[in-house]
Amino acid sequence: MSTRVLLALAVSTSLSLLFTPVVRQVALKLDIVDRPRRRHVHDIPTPLLGGVAMYAAFVIAALLTAGVDRNTFGVLVGGAVAVLLGVADDKWELRPRTKFLGQLLAACAVMFVGDVRIEFVTNPFGGMIYLSWLSGPLTVLWIAAFMNVVNFMDGLDGLAAGVTIIGAVAMAFAAGYKGQPRLIVLSVALIGSALGFLRYNFHPASIFMGDSGAMFLGLTVAGLSAMGALKTPATLVLAVPVLVMGVPIIDTAFAILRRVRKGVSFSQRDLDHVHHRLLAMGLSHTKAVLTVYAVSACLAVAACGVVVADTRIGTGGALAAFGVLILLGDKSGLLKLGSGDGKR
Repeated sequence: MSTRVLLALAVSTSLSLLFTPVVRQVALKLDIVDRPRRRHVHDIPTPLLGGVAMYAAFVIAALLTAGVDRNTFGVLVGGAVAVLLGVADDKWELRPRTKFLGQLLAACAVMFVGDVRIEFVTNPFGGMIYLSWLSGPLTVLWIAAFMNVVNFMDGLDGLAAGVTIIGAVAMAFAAGYKGQPRLIVLSVALIGSALGFLRYNFHPASIFMGDSGAMFLGLTVAGLSAMGALKTPATLVLAVPVLVMGVPIIDTAFAILRRVRKGVSFSQRDLDHVHHRLLAMGLSHTKAVLTVYAVSACLAVAACGVVVADTRIGTGGALAAFGVLILLGDKSGLLKLGSGDGKR
C-alpha cells in the first residue's frame, strides 16, 4: 500500500510539473490569458488553463496507481466536465447562469455515472439518518458548492492550490483511519497534481489555474469525500473538507450575504474577501497566502481529530471550530458584511 501511495505522489507531481509549462504555452497561443482589471491583484497578463495540467496529471496517476472502479470513474468524468466548463469560461466568460448549470451537470455526472451519493449522515445522538429522496439533490449541491468555494478562494497566487493540498492531506488521513485504501491513493494523487502546479503558481505566478482548475479541485475534493461517505459514517467524513476549507467556506457565505444586502447577483465581485482584507491590512502577497495556509493547517489538525473522536465530541468540536473561526474573523476585521466596490 505504501508503495502505491508513494507512486501516486511521484507520478502526479512529476506529470503536473511536466504538463503545466506545456499548457502555459498553449494558453498563450490561444490567447486564454487573464488580463489585469480593477478586481485583480496581479498587474501583468497571465495565462490560464492550469486546471488542464492538474486534471491530466491526476487522471494518469489515478489510472496507474488506484485503478478505476465505478465511483472513481464518475469522479473522473465529472472532473472532465468541470475542466471543459472552466476552459470555456476562461475563454469566453460564460454567463453566471450558464456556468452554474454546467456545474450542476458536472455534479450529476459524478452522481449518476459514478453512483456516488451521500445517503446517510450520522445522528450525533445515536444511529444514522437516511436521507431518502434528498440524497440526490444534496449530493449535487454538495459538489457544486465546493466548486464555487474553491473558485471564490482563487484570488491570490497559490492560495487555492495550497489549501486544497492541505485538505487532501487531511482526507488521506481520514481515509487511512477508516480503512479506505483507494481513497488514500486518490487523495495523494490530488495532492501531487496540485503540488506540481503550485511550483509555477506560487507568487509571482507564471500561470493561473483559472476556472478549469478551481472547479476541478472543488469537484474532486467533494467527490472523494462523498465516496468516503458511502462506506463510513458521513458526518465524520464530510466534516474533513468542510473544516479544512473553513476559511473560504465562511468567506463565501459572507460574500453571498454582502451581495444579498446590496441586492446584486451572487456572481457580483467585491474586494472584501478574506485574502483582500489581509492585503489591505498591510500583509504582502506571500504573507497573506501563508497566513491562510497556517489557519487551514490548524483546521486540518482539528478535522483529523474529528475523525478519530466519538461522534458527539467530533460534531461538537467541528461546530466549536467554526464558531471560533467566525469570532476571530469578526474581531480581526477579516470577515466583513459591509459593501465593497463591486469588484473582486
